[in-house]
Amino acid sequence: MSAEPARAYFGIGDVIAQLRPEFPDVSVSKIRFLESEGLIQPARSPSGYRKFAVADVERLRYILTAQRDQYLPLRVIKNHLEAGEEQDGGQAAGPGPLGAAQQPAGRALTRRELLDQTGIGEAQLTELETFGLVRRTGRQYAPGTVAAVQAIAALAAYGVQARHLRVVRAAAERETELIEQVVAPILRQRSPGARDRAGTAAREIASLALQVHAALVEMTLADAGFDAQGPGTSDR
Repeated sequence: MSAEPARAYFGIGDVIAQLRPEFPDVSVSKIRFLESEGLIQPARSPSGYRKFAVADVERLRYILTAQRDQYLPLRVIKNHLEAGEEQDGGQAAGPGPLGAAQQPAGRALTRRELLDQTGIGEAQLTELETFGLVRRTGRQYAPGTVAAVQAIAALAAYGVQARHLRVVRAAAERETELIEQVVAPILRQRSPGARDRAGTAAREIASLALQVHAALVEMTLADAGFDAQGPGTSDR
């Protein structure tokens, strides 16, 4: 018996079925929103239905992973995707791994490296440090600081200043305190690897907390009449 030939295109329902085991919150409206932001460009059938190629599905998987695991704003993800396409000569190939400058894991950064990779100035960085939005250990910054600074810079384009983000910092500190309380029993264990297990649990809890936070903001915006993803769940 011959194997079933690979499908050239998938409908949006097929795409969600493929991605949902890994990304339970993926939805039609989420994909439509990513398309409206220019991160994906699926083909269209003559009747107007979206047609996703395998490369489109992988691109979506990449975007969702970057959001979930690396907390990157869409603007940063889009810039990286566009940079990857330029390196590939404009081909719509699937994106490669994130650049080292955008990775939350990896070596720490010096002050000069952070300035070079984010494009902000000394005065701006000092202001972010003053408001507790950027922290360093000794003379180095965690790699994830790059994505945070880029997101803060993007917010500045909307008039959101560093002083306005103190409430965000305070919320992050409260969430961290909650996570520390939850993993404290693991840290008290005397078995080998307890600290590693506590670290893994802390990261998983943080990821889930971010998903809850994003959902609450989305629901609150919808209640206020700012449903950015648009009404309905049509697959067109």
